[in-house]
Amino acid sequence: MLKHRDHFHGSDLEKIEQYYQIKKEEIISFSANVNPLGISGKLKDTLSSHLDVITAYPDREYTKLRKSIGEYCGIDESLIIVGNGSTELISIFIQIKQPKKAMILGPTYSEYEREISLGGGSCFYFPLEESRDFQLDVNKLSKQLEESMDLLVICNPNNPTSSVISRSDMQKILDICKLYDIFVMVDETYVEFAEDYEKITAVPFTNYYNNIIILRGISKFFASPGLRLGYAITGNMDIIKAINTRKNPWTINSLAEAAGQIMFSDSEYIQATRALIHKERTRIYDTLQKIDTIKVYPPSANFILLKITKESVNADDLFEAAIRKKMMIRNCSTFPFLNNQFIRFCFMKPEDNDRLLQCLMELL
Repeated sequence: MLKHRDHFHGSDLEKIEQYYQIKKEEIISFSANVNPLGISGKLKDTLSSHLDVITAYPDREYTKLRKSIGEYCGIDESLIIVGNGSTELISIFIQIKQPKKAMILGPTYSEYEREISLGGGSCFYFPLEESRDFQLDVNKLSKQLEESMDLLVICNPNNPTSSVISRSDMQKILDICKLYDIFVMVDETYVEFAEDYEKITAVPFTNYYNNIIILRGISKFFASPGLRLGYAITGNMDIIKAINTRKNPWTINSLAEAAGQIMFSDSEYIQATRALIHKERTRIYDTLQKIDTIKVYPPSANFILLKITKESVNADDLFEAAIRKKMMIRNCSTFPFLNNQFIRFCFMKPEDNDRLLQCLMELL
């Protein structure tokens, strides 16, 4: 039986292969939250014709790439910084801001706390309440914000809860943080999967607020974690200058630069992804709601969180049953405020989703 310390991340397929003696190529990862369509068709068809770019250094300013991102996000390219994955940009931003006291909305991704702690800062969590389906209580949050804080960290939509903060609520948060001189870091890794994308993304606020930075990448929506391409958007020109000064040159290779320009313009792929995720999200949520041995929380991203209420079953049991059938889900007990009764899985192709649902229902 899997032990608590052996819980696996979605990228740990090599460890899974060794532990369970299952070839990683045969595992369907419902844990990694990656687009089930795979890479952009346009990218697949045309990237090989750009291979010659590796014979030269990339543009130090990544002008064409930032322009492509700007057109995709509907924002001026001057507000965009690119990096070797959003992880690099989060790290550099934290190093520059050096927050002494940071608040994180949780449960959420552990990398935020790690980076802040490495810089000598202290973190504490504002809990998203299970009784509210992990939806943020903005009024309660506003009462916790005060002058001693340097940074507020928000993942929107949030991982692992798949809950979301509307743009109107985000504006309230920005206004309050502005009063107390608190910078807001918003991780929008999963926002492109959301049905009401235009009502959620905080990108337009970068035109009016200088206390916000938004982080995104191509690992999840564009199914390209191996390219290591991320970007940040902020209207704070001092932050942009500081990040570009601190960041090593050419951290994005020429092939990733070319790939980014191609994938951001693949409107057919983007629309197909959103249509598939919307259909499967609705179908799976409706199906799970009919099972009386679990509590399922309304999802906004491309994954769903559920709580097991059946006393004889826990997250380890479901993980074990799924991986034995070459499907990997996420035990969420390593997230703050969650325990061994919570699991998360992302939406894959319909036939794969059906296999997982059947597997889970056999135990539930």
